[in-house]
Amino acid sequence: MTAIAHDLQSRRRAVRLWLLAVAALIVATLVVGGATRLTESGLSIVEWKPVTGIVPPLDAAAWRAEFEKYQTIPQFRERNSAMSLDQFKTIYWWEWTHRLLARLVGAAFLLPFLWFLWRGWTEPHMRMRLWTIFALGAALGAVGWWMVSSGLSGRVSVSQYRLAFHLTLACVIFAAILWTEQSLRPTPRIITPGRIRTGAVAIVVLTIVQIYLGALVAGLRAGLIYNTWPLIDGSIVPDAARLFFEAPLWRNFFENTLTVQFDHRLAAYALWLVAVLHAVDVARTGRGGAALAGALVLAFVVTLQAALGIVTLLHQAPLALALLHQAMAIAVLTVAVVHAQRLAPASESASAAEHSGFHGREQAT
Repeated sequence: MTAIAHDLQSRRRAVRLWLLAVAALIVATLVVGGATRLTESGLSIVEWKPVTGIVPPLDAAAWRAEFEKYQTIPQFRERNSAMSLDQFKTIYWWEWTHRLLARLVGAAFLLPFLWFLWRGWTEPHMRMRLWTIFALGAALGAVGWWMVSSGLSGRVSVSQYRLAFHLTLACVIFAAILWTEQSLRPTPRIITPGRIRTGAVAIVVLTIVQIYLGALVAGLRAGLIYNTWPLIDGSIVPDAARLFFEAPLWRNFFENTLTVQFDHRLAAYALWLVAVLHAVDVARTGRGGAALAGALVLAFVVTLQAALGIVTLLHQAPLALALLHQAMAIAVLTVAVVHAQRLAPASESASAAEHSGFHGREQAT
């Protein structure tokens, strides 16, 4: 390996480690965000102060002032009117920690990114992608407050529409960071038939759709009802009159608890089936090694997540199981992204060889 190639790999390794650290912080933020939602703590801080909000209440007077602000919103009046100051502190710390982690993600992304740009360590083709990821992250902060603000008047919880959008955007950012990190690995991608790569990418998309549907279930508290499986509302397929009684029709897919949970189940079945068929397809093509291992691991984690979802439903979504179910969804997304990124359609093999030859000639000159 030439000195230039060794230096390039060293720089890529540093960028990869940075992206992995940011991805790990996002996972922590998602898990704490899930706990914040499940403990109904998300409305405990009723103001958005991106800079000064990092400082929590430091004395009794400051705590009383924060509690009094919370007492003005419908959630306190209608659900938590008997809450004590000590109980308020518990939900406050959940939300404060979630927001602190979100700020840390932003700082952990931007500051090293600027340093890498200054040093010239980010390759030209990566810069726009990384700036786009940063812009999405900044938008995510605004979306987070937009979500919280929906629960400060007229309702006792945040809008399920905004909750689902917030979580899905966070997962898209996580997937983009992970995909970018994987693209910087020194190991070559695995050449496979186009349909194999397409199937792997489809699983990534289905996983994100399923996360969106799961967020709708969470926002509507739909996991606390219809706690039977495989039956739902007494049958495999609920009666159409109960699935589609809202008008206009489209509202049933976002506001009808039966329809939303049924959709979440159907998407889970589809995701499991596609993951298993994908693994079978990889095996039938004779692709062993990393391609088959990745497909089998992906089918396994999807199966595990489906089983965990059933157990969580049957037990009416207790905190520990619900958090584990959300964390497992992130694990499925991680495995799906890594697997899909490592696969390359056969059509790319010729261009990859040409690219490699070009660099070989470039280094020889």
